[in-house]
Amino acid sequence: MAILKIARMGHPILHRRADPVADATSYDVAVLVNNMIDTLADSGGIGLAAPQVHESKRIVVFFVPKARAEGDDDEPPEDVTVMVNPVIEPLGDETELGWEACLSVPGLMGAVPRHTAIKYSWTGLDGQPHSREANGFHARVVQHECDHLDGILYPMRMEDMTLFGFSEETNQNAELIAAARPDEEEFE
Repeated sequence: MAILKIARMGHPILHRRADPVADATSYDVAVLVNNMIDTLADSGGIGLAAPQVHESKRIVVFFVPKARAEGDDDEPPEDVTVMVNPVIEPLGDETELGWEACLSVPGLMGAVPRHTAIKYSWTGLDGQPHSREANGFHARVVQHECDHLDGILYPMRMEDMTLFGFSEETNQNAELIAAARPDEEEFE
């Protein structure tokens, strides 16, 4: 398969709503998904949406690594999941602030509020409908990747731009950043 070029913030494909996929079982979709999975593995990321590889299609691939799932008592790791035309439904109003990074916003990260619990549904490559509920990091990943399908990058969701910076600096100073904000809710 092929490693695809990842669109970066500022490219117009990242700022438009992606087109629905008419046939999830088509050969073209299978080829794109295989290339997306190879690109995801090569990049070291955990999720990738088709617009990030210059394809205006409502397709997402993601996984939840064991190391990230260990902090969520009720959430197991997830193998690579391929979603065509996904839809998200929040399960309640509760949100949580958490750090996010993105392959399309390289070298940066920021604290983004997300729903803590969601139900999401999609069509699989087999053409069949699927659905799942998710909490914690799993829910965050799905929301982040599906935002790409609507032309939304995570900085657009941020409420406090003082919590946006270079990944290297932010990772080294996350505890100091949190300590400097004693009146704020805790975030991961």
